[in-house]
Amino acid sequence: MTRPSIPKGTRDFTPAEMVRRNYIFATIRKIFELFGYQPIETPALENLSTLLGKYGEEGDKLLFKILNSGNYLEGIQNAFPDGEEAFSPASVKALTLLITEKGLRYDLTVPFARFVVQHQHELTFPFKRYQIQPVWRADRPQKGRYREFFQCDVDVIGSSSLLNEAELIQIIDQVFLALGISVSIRVNNRKILSGIAEAVGASGQLTDLTTAMDKLDKVGLEKVLEELLSRGLSPESVEKTAALLQWQGSQEELPVMLTEFLRDSVTGQKGLQEMAEVTEMAKACGLKNPLLFDLKLARGLNYYTGTILEVSSRDVEIGSICGGGRYDDLTGIFGWEGVSGVGISFGADRIFDVMAALNLFPEEMASATRALFINFGEKEVRHCIQWASRLRDAGISTEIYPDPAKLKKQMEYAHRKNIPYVILAGEDEIRSGFVSLKKMKTGEQINLSPDLLTDHLRP
Repeated sequence: MTRPSIPKGTRDFTPAEMVRRNYIFATIRKIFELFGYQPIETPALENLSTLLGKYGEEGDKLLFKILNSGNYLEGIQNAFPDGEEAFSPASVKALTLLITEKGLRYDLTVPFARFVVQHQHELTFPFKRYQIQPVWRADRPQKGRYREFFQCDVDVIGSSSLLNEAELIQIIDQVFLALGISVSIRVNNRKILSGIAEAVGASGQLTDLTTAMDKLDKVGLEKVLEELLSRGLSPESVEKTAALLQWQGSQEELPVMLTEFLRDSVTGQKGLQEMAEVTEMAKACGLKNPLLFDLKLARGLNYYTGTILEVSSRDVEIGSICGGGRYDDLTGIFGWEGVSGVGISFGADRIFDVMAALNLFPEEMASATRALFINFGEKEVRHCIQWASRLRDAGISTEIYPDPAKLKKQMEYAHRKNIPYVILAGEDEIRSGFVSLKKMKTGEQINLSPDLLTDHLRP
């Protein structure tokens, strides 16, 4: 018999874990709505034409492609051009497009751009949306990195105002404050990176530069410089880039240094101006977490054009737990040009891991049930049904143990499910008009009238 299993990089979630995950989703959703964002959903499947070419060379490799239904091998003999080697890049691409037309979404941003173009006449702009759904990446599973995970995205599209960036930083600050996670919010601007590419003599190789820089924290400076050389940057360009990445100075000195370094780049100077405006407005919101200008922050996705953001926990080493940025023409790839947007994405699975590691979940969240009625038999259960209905009407989650099992077994059930209260309503209690309420954590037990039970059990 085959032992049951799930694919690597995916996870099952127990009821206790789902209660905690829903707490994260509810907290994030509440703050999104506080700022006027509206919910949407898009399909798990997208046409490959929607996904390919939007995430850079590395991202395309991580797309999960779905085989066409039916006889998807029919006609493959025509996939290879005459004289073409079977495993040449052209042949592999031709074969791929022949047998698969759809893929699992890689993120929520590109499908959002497709959604906006497709539904543009139904939307009010600037359009502020949030989306909480799973995404899939064919990545190598490791700590904090999964093949299936949830993203909680919030975007505003149809406005180029930098106020949107400042507002998103405020959302980041409030979400992590509500969840009890201390974070560092790092910010940069792709225009600054474009200016750097110009200044080091690699203006036509911005993607090569940012893709390599984005790996700096993972592989170190030496490996990044090696990759830049392998991508065709000249030794002189790599040397200038190395000097910049090794620069040591304070947050206050960084813009001054860059102003001089980018003095001949109009694009770079524009990026510095945007950075100053966003930082000033965000700090005026009274942020509780530090906002840091990080020159090394690159975010390798091709569609970013302005402000870029990344957030990490200050107490748990797990990588980015939130990130995003400005994209000026993402809808252009779907035929509607010149529509600017900006958004961020919260990684719910990594946030869960951080909160679990730091024991940040409220104690009584381990169970969705607040109170359990002990089952003493058919006669007693009739009374319990009425009292349980009254509690549920008051919004208090309540169970009745379904069978008149031994008391020890029923108490063990409550203990294993982390139900905080047990209600004993046997023959003696019913005769006296009271029920016994036992607090599982302390063992404390008090007698209450059914009318007072509701008030006592309210959180």
